[in-house]
Amino acid sequence: MKVRASVKAVPSKGDIIVRRKGRVYVLNRKDPTRKQRQKGPARKK
Repeated sequence: MKVRASVKAVPSKGDIIVRRKGRVYVLNRKDPTRKQRQKGPARKK
């Protein structure tokens, strides 16, 4: 999974933007190598 400051999704290639636990993910069921995560807030301990 790529961790990036800003994520871009290309819907024509099957990308889906999902928000989970304050983070933004780009998921792709057709091509799993396109997974991305946007850096979110620091983890609480």
